[in-house]
Formats: sequence, structure tokens, C-alpha cells
Amino acid sequence: MLVKNVEKKENNTAIFQVEIDADAFEQAVNKAYKKLKNSIYVAGFRKGKAPRVVIEGMYGSDIFHEEAVQEIAPEAFDFAVGEEKLETVGTPSVADFSVDENKVCTITFTTDLYPAVTLGEYKGLEAPYAEPEVKDVEIDGQLEATRKRNARYVDVERPVQNGDTIVLDFEGFVGGVPFEGGKAENYSLEIGSGSFIPGFEDQLVGMSAGQEGEVNVTFPEQYDPKLAGKDATFKVKVHAVREPQLPELDDEFAKDVSEFDTLDEYKADLKTKTLERKRQNAEMDFKNAVVTEAIDRMEVTVPASMIDEKADEFLMNYSDSMGLPRGRVSRADLIKALGFTEESYAAMMRPVAERQVKADLLFDAVAKAEGLEATDEDREEFYKRLAEDYGEDAEKIKGMIDEKLMVQDIVRRKAADILYDSAVKTEPKPEEEKPAEETSEEAPAGEPSAE
Repeated sequence: MLVKNVEKKENNTAIFQVEIDADAFEQAVNKAYKKLKNSIYVAGFRKGKAPRVVIEGMYGSDIFHEEAVQEIAPEAFDFAVGEEKLETVGTPSVADFSVDENKVCTITFTTDLYPAVTLGEYKGLEAPYAEPEVKDVEIDGQLEATRKRNARYVDVERPVQNGDTIVLDFEGFVGGVPFEGGKAENYSLEIGSGSFIPGFEDQLVGMSAGQEGEVNVTFPEQYDPKLAGKDATFKVKVHAVREPQLPELDDEFAKDVSEFDTLDEYKADLKTKTLERKRQNAEMDFKNAVVTEAIDRMEVTVPASMIDEKADEFLMNYSDSMGLPRGRVSRADLIKALGFTEESYAAMMRPVAERQVKADLLFDAVAKAEGLEATDEDREEFYKRLAEDYGEDAEKIKGMIDEKLMVQDIVRRKAADILYDSAVKTEPKPEEEKPAEETSEEAPAGEPSAE
């Protein structure tokens, strides 16, 4: 093979050609013939038995060329990348190909390149940090939620109120026709929980046990495409109305729901854990702000293919979290399972994916600037941590981990630590302060991870 006419464009793309000698291309053509011969009809021959020369004589000598190019293109691309030491990203494409009279094939590739990053200042950056506090009202709310989870439910002879749990039958109709998944019997529903379509629970308030009726709702736009935005009528029958009876908030309650003997001890523990959680979240918010500041100071043009790949990676992570085998569920079905269309998923995830890609590029650039490497000790610590997390033997873990991704993760974490450790915490402005319930509980955007 021979690489020629390599041209790097300003938009992080490259175009180049790979010349494939006649012998190598002939092998690819023969593979294409064997792959396609069963699908080509030739009179006088049983299916798949027509010789290649006969098929080429009938349909043209180039009938197998396109498939042959697809067959040999990956090898040709990898060869060119190695020869020219190109750092490519995304999926390359075959822009064109030609075969001359000597059966030499020339394939023209286009591909995105790993973008050039110009770092700005990344040490000593300032970011707001609010020292968290825990108010009594927060602990009271947690205690009330625990009381509700431990409530007893008793049947009552009165109309349904918010907070009741009812047992009902229902069947839904759109245009007078029942729809799949719209029917259930003896279903328990907490009124006011918001677990049903908006408006459904509100219309059950005031009904009594034994009463039948109809509930009219409109499905949200973000719903199953077959039902989204449509009006529906549910026929319902209430079998029972049950009122929650909450346990008394005393020492006996504390003994029942915790390892503590008194309510005061239980409340003190709740406050300690809540404060620790808030501190972790505040630290995550601080780190997010540091990364954002560093990203804003660097210069980079991110190829669209990197953003697309990252968005798909998020989708695969969701698939993994659901226990779905990779490759067995289509991308379209995964997006549908999340309740999105292709367009709405892209609108939501592409900005998140772009932010994560920029963070990765930032950490890689910092690692290069600082000469960071993954030591043997770093590797062993990585294996040990995974073994503890997953309850597996460290040696077994080693056989399951992609070495390249592991090193990348270790180095990126080191780069991130340089940003975090050198950053300065500042007093947040009033508008920067977040209510407790809005504090992030996720890992910092851009926090590297190969796990």
C-alpha cells in the first residue's frame, strides 16, 4: 500500500488517498464475490454456483468493486494512519475510489483529526464555593418522609383526599378505542404523587369507594409517540380509599427506623450525614466551575464526530445501567425507551456531550503540558479500587480492563487534580447561591472516568 496526497484542512479534517496494489485488491474482490454470489441470479446456474467470471461478464467487471473497497478500506485506513502518524477521531468515510487498467485501486478517505488545543491559564483559577449548612426544617422534612414510608394505611368511609392511597380499576381509550398498556385492575395509587398523567389524580379527588366515573386527560408531548399529545378518556372504578396513619415521632420511632435508641441521636446522625452530602455536592459544584473557567480560557474547535460519539457513549452507558446487552438493542429503541425522539435527544444531549468532550480535551492538554504519566503504582491502585468496587479479584479485573483507557483515565484524573488543587475558593455572589434541593448530586461535568 502507498499513502499519497495527504491534505489537512483547517476544520480538523484530513483527506488522503491510499493506493492498493493489484494483488491485494484482487484478494478483496474475490472476498466480495464469495460474499455476494448467493444474492446474484445467473440463468443456468444454481444460486451461488455461478463462477465469478460469468457474473462479471454479465454485469460488468466492476460489479464487485464497491464491496471489495468496503472489504479492504479498514485495513487501508489503519495503514495510512500509522504511516502518517495521524490522530484521528470519529468514523472515517470513503469519499471516492477508482480502479485503473492495471487493477490498482485508489481509495480517497476523509476523516476528522484530534483537534489542536491552545491552553489558557489553568492553575490558580477562582471559583465560588458556598460553605453548606443544615437547617432544622431540612431534618424535619426527612423525618416526615420517613414517617410516610412507615405509615399504616386503613380503609376510610369518606371521599378521596390528597395523600390517600386508593385501589382502583382503570381502562384508557383514545378516540373510543382501548390502547395497549392503558388497563389495570386493583391498582394502588397515591393521590398527589404525580405518578400518573397530569390531571389524572386530581380528578379522582372526591370519589368514594364503589364509585365509577371517567377521567379525561391529554398525554404530554414527551410521551410514547403513539399517544403523545392525544386526548384520552379513562373509565375508572374505586374499590377502596385508604388513609395513611403516621407513627409518632418519638424514641420508639427512632428505634424502629434506625440503629439509635433515641430520637435526638437519630436526628443528630441525619444532620451529620446531610451536612457531609452537602459538602460533597458543594465540592462538585466548585470543581465544575473550575473546569468551566479553564475551558473558557482555552481555544479549540471540536469536530462534530467527537460530540456525536460522546452522546452515543452516554446512550450506551444508559443501556449498560439497564442491564441491556450491547448490540442487542438498537439506538432508536434506546432513545425511545428514554422517552425521546431523535431530535429531542440530540437537543438535550449534544450540549452535554460537547461540554464533556471539551473537558476531556482540556485534561489531555494539561497532562501533556505537565508531562503526566501513569506509573505502575497508579495502575495497581486502579485495579485495587475496581476490585473493591465490584467485589472481584484484582488479577481478574486486569483481564477485563482496556489498558489504553485505563492509562487515559489515570492521567486525566491527575490533570484534573492539578486544576482543583490549585484553584481558589471565593465567596459566591448572592445570585450564585443555590437552594439546598438544587445542589448537584452528580459527579463534576468533565470528571474523568474509565469505570
